[in-house]
Amino acid sequence: MSSEPSDMIMEETKNKADYSASSIQVLEGLEAVRKRPAMYIGDTGLKGLHHLVYEVVDNSIDEALAGHCKNIYVTILEDNSIQVRDDGRGIPVDMHEKEGRSALEVVMTVLHAGGKFDKDSYKVSGGLHGVGVSCVNALSSLMKVEVNRGGKRYVQEYSQGKPLYPVKEDGTSDSRGTTVTFKPDTTIFTASVYSYDTLSARLRELAFLNKGIHLYITDERSKNEDGSFQSNHFYSEGGLQEFVKYLDSTREALIPEPIYVEGSRDNIMVEVALQYNTSYNENVHSYVNNINTIEGGTHVAGFRRALTRTFKSFGEKNKFFEKLKIEISGDDFREGLTSVISIKVPEPQFEGQTKTKLGNNEVAGAVETIFGETLQNYLEENPKQAKLIFDKVVLAATARHAARKARELVQRKGAFSGGGLPGKLADCASKDPDESELFLVEGDSAGGTAKQGRNRHFQAILPLRGKILNVEKAMEHKIYENEEIRNMFTALGVKIGTVDDSKALDTSKLRYAKVVIMCDADVDGSHISTLILTFFFRYMKELVEGGNIYIAQPPLYLVKKGKDQMYCWTDAQRDAATKELAKGGSEASVHVQRYKGLGEMNAEQLWETTMNPDTRTLKQVTIDSAAEADVVFSMLMGDEVPPRREFIERHAKFARIDV
Repeated sequence: MSSEPSDMIMEETKNKADYSASSIQVLEGLEAVRKRPAMYIGDTGLKGLHHLVYEVVDNSIDEALAGHCKNIYVTILEDNSIQVRDDGRGIPVDMHEKEGRSALEVVMTVLHAGGKFDKDSYKVSGGLHGVGVSCVNALSSLMKVEVNRGGKRYVQEYSQGKPLYPVKEDGTSDSRGTTVTFKPDTTIFTASVYSYDTLSARLRELAFLNKGIHLYITDERSKNEDGSFQSNHFYSEGGLQEFVKYLDSTREALIPEPIYVEGSRDNIMVEVALQYNTSYNENVHSYVNNINTIEGGTHVAGFRRALTRTFKSFGEKNKFFEKLKIEISGDDFREGLTSVISIKVPEPQFEGQTKTKLGNNEVAGAVETIFGETLQNYLEENPKQAKLIFDKVVLAATARHAARKARELVQRKGAFSGGGLPGKLADCASKDPDESELFLVEGDSAGGTAKQGRNRHFQAILPLRGKILNVEKAMEHKIYENEEIRNMFTALGVKIGTVDDSKALDTSKLRYAKVVIMCDADVDGSHISTLILTFFFRYMKELVEGGNIYIAQPPLYLVKKGKDQMYCWTDAQRDAATKELAKGGSEASVHVQRYKGLGEMNAEQLWETTMNPDTRTLKQVTIDSAAEADVVFSMLMGDEVPPRREFIERHAKFARIDV
């Protein structure tokens, strides 16, 4: 099929010129946004800060899905303001009949006001909460909107969501589209610095999910050696097929090209791409109207049903399972599978804890039918590739049987079945998970110091010996046989394989609300942290998504002069502390101690700097993009060396060298 959106997406009304003020429907005002911003954008930290950009970009993507926009430009300005420009039709500026003011002002200042609520203007629209650009306006200290439409330029500016003047005509224009420039309100957001990499990852994702659209990003805060600004251009002609290739770029492919499915049924547009690789992990990424549905939903259920049913039927018919002495399982068809499922549905119904689980029952049947038919045809038409996949499936079934025995051994010895806690665990007195913390500490020596320095009431210590197993390159049963990993499972009180999906994690008896990774602030410590994070991402992702995983931040320096001392976490803090303690005298009189390991601190110092809730800094581990995280873990910890070498060379300038 062509790279243009389907007719279902492009169709507006029988009279396409009717996109005007009458298309804008008003549902409610902006009163509560500034009072309770987290209700609308998730939080007021880095995640919420970046969500503002996504909401504005979503409007431009909607224009593209409706067939009216080909180019979207995102610029991070020098003062951390954001500018988003597109070449769509431009927001209507004529008078809104019900509101008695310009439709542009209504869209920018009234929550839930926009063309996407008029089914004739947009058949499908993105945006997780539907709060739109008016919410961004409410949470910005300054915003300016410029509309090029009908040969004229119109402009309006706002402060904290309130117009500074009515929409005014500002000359002629031979272009079209909307430009939104805004600066987040620093009285609301705890973070104010945008990440170029985070925004780039989202734009790359949008390019894959919406083939044929050009997305550009420029960072005017950062210049290259030639004086140009840091920038990137994302464009995908192949869409999900290219997305899967990107996700699997650090893995060895099992079949030459991804399997691709595209079709529509009952106004539901379905796209699926999947690839098999030689790894042991399943990586399914699902989207609804460009929203990453991290909790899955009916579209993923339909995909999995079709995958299991089609493979099982084909395998039995062709006697691929004849030598297997165990029953084949749905899990076996998903080992080493990387897939992307993208659904466009007119009225999505979201549920789940984070409102990112699709609940539309009709979607499951549509996905199952469309994907199942195409997969069946692929297997029949590509016997060589089918044989490679089924050989992998049979090996997966054999390994799963071994892994189940290993899991049962972990759980039989676990605390929840009366087997007791790991001998190395120094547990806390509290039995309330909400107040309890588990520190995973690198090495017995640092573990001993942490045990002496902790608050025994709510802090538990589990020392980990050396580097844990690299789960990215290990078969599942080997993971459960590893002593350090078994200790983590047992200490945490979680179970594997207690629901239909045998790899699902049961966290109902989780013993600690906070799991803190505490490693040395050196290269080895960083490697161990990455190994532990890889384990959590692959086998306890529920804890990462639930916000349970943290990384401790031990200080890098102790700056002393006489009885005065200051702990420092960065070189800039060290330099400032040195000047402050020198008090105008010679800085040579100030002693700077560089901590290379937790063991260099005594128990009191470790408590004061790294473990005391009143003075410590913890970094919470979150997943902005599961797809990007998948690529990074595979690249850092997988078998393929060239991508890792390229990553190291690209980031070498940020490296800290210990002498």
